Amino acid sequence: MKEKELILIIDFYGQYNQLIARRVRECNVYSEIVPYKISIEKIKEKNPKGIIFTGGPASVYEKDAPKCDKEIFNLGIPILGICYGMQFMTYSLNGEVSRAEKREYGETTVNINNKSKLFEGIEDKNVCLMSHTDFVSEVPEGFSKIAYTDSCPIAAIENEEKGFYGIQFHPEVNNTVNGTKIIKNFLFNVCKCNGSWKMDSFVEEQVEYLKNKIKDGKALCALSGGVDSSVAAVLLHKAIGKNLTCIFVDHGLLRKNEGDEVEKVFREQYDINLIRVNAEEQFLEKLKNVTDPEQKRKIIGEEFIRVFEKEAKKIGKVDYLVQGTIYPDVIESGLGESATIKSHHNVGGLPDYVDFKEIIEPLRDLFKDEVRKTGLELGIPEKLVYRQPFPGPGLGIRVIGDITKQKLDILREADYIFREEIRNANLEKELNQYFAVLTNIRSVGVMGDGRTYDYTIALRSVKTTDFMTATWSKIPYNVLEKVSNRIVNEVEHVNRVVYDITSKPPATIEWE
Repeated sequence: MKEKELILIIDFYGQYNQLIARRVRECNVYSEIVPYKISIEKIKEKNPKGIIFTGGPASVYEKDAPKCDKEIFNLGIPILGICYGMQFMTYSLNGEVSRAEKREYGETTVNINNKSKLFEGIEDKNVCLMSHTDFVSEVPEGFSKIAYTDSCPIAAIENEEKGFYGIQFHPEVNNTVNGTKIIKNFLFNVCKCNGSWKMDSFVEEQVEYLKNKIKDGKALCALSGGVDSSVAAVLLHKAIGKNLTCIFVDHGLLRKNEGDEVEKVFREQYDINLIRVNAEEQFLEKLKNVTDPEQKRKIIGEEFIRVFEKEAKKIGKVDYLVQGTIYPDVIESGLGESATIKSHHNVGGLPDYVDFKEIIEPLRDLFKDEVRKTGLELGIPEKLVYRQPFPGPGLGIRVIGDITKQKLDILREADYIFREEIRNANLEKELNQYFAVLTNIRSVGVMGDGRTYDYTIALRSVKTTDFMTATWSKIPYNVLEKVSNRIVNEVEHVNRVVYDITSKPPATIEWE
């Protein structure tokens, strides 16, 4: 694969680290998130065109605050520090960072010097998202102030000669007007990137890479029928053809009718070797009485591998296991020093011993929207590419508490009704993810002339462009009312329906 220009995102535990990386990629420049502990040698090896420091919750002058090697400022590479990243740059270069009397949070008007390369083409007053307690009170030698607010006297700094810039606000979020323009200015005015990284070149390069890597080897793909594994399967099929076998494990944790639909699509639309394994009883036995969500994920992940090993022995030698792991899976699972949000079965549930030569994850460096673009580039039907996201552990993490066949069936029916009514209301394209959750709550109800004591179903729907931040969907009341009426009348053992109105953050999209 030909070398591509790279922007390194140095992560100081910033909540928007993935957003920064995505914004850079949207400008057709490849980006990669790395932990703040990365060595100078590794940075030199990666040879980035520029570096971005993320924000973070720490105070830079605290003893245990995350800090990278100060030698990074001697590499001759342009650097943009965002929020904590600006404070770390200032602190490291002998400027001063102080505690603010009052925390500044929310949309704030920032007065900027648009003669700076960073703010070129932007009006001198710009609404930006601020989120900080500390602030730069004195710039380092060689730096100048290029922005301020009413309560923050130094909101941005620059050392044009060295290509060092710092901004106290967050350009990566939608709340900041012209935020993407600021990032583009850094990439093209300061780092001199050419913006040549595009998804079509990714497909071409990845197919060539996989051909050369696997050669005549045999590969086994973990096919769940979701977007990620489907794109991974077609990508591998394009590279190695009949040397790929896809195993579709029906673990009994799928949505209503989903197993049959997946089998039909891949048998009829693609000439791919497909084996369907019905392993519901095996998974339910392993999950019996397990309530902890992290334990559920790891059990499901390990059972996946055990099933693949067993099937691999039936079909002969298999050299590679293919998984649909994507970049947010890797980051949210806490790899590379990031704080763990949750384990993903693709990356967090693997046992110590895997009976394959190597695991291949062709989408490991892509965000969800990039995976969809890859799918379209590969010619996968739009209906499949844009189907509802579904976690690898399936309904196992949408049944709160212990998992039983009865609970799964209750949830399947409720979830189907919810999705059907969203389609009937023509809301499919407006909502990015929507599903039902079977809570572990049972409450008193009245149905007919009798008292009931049954389950509560929670409905969840969000709008998002990146699945890293999300706002809850304002579904019309009449639609919610219809969904609720249908569920309590058509699904046995449910007498209450609630709607989740929490955004991400502070909540995640899934409940577990």
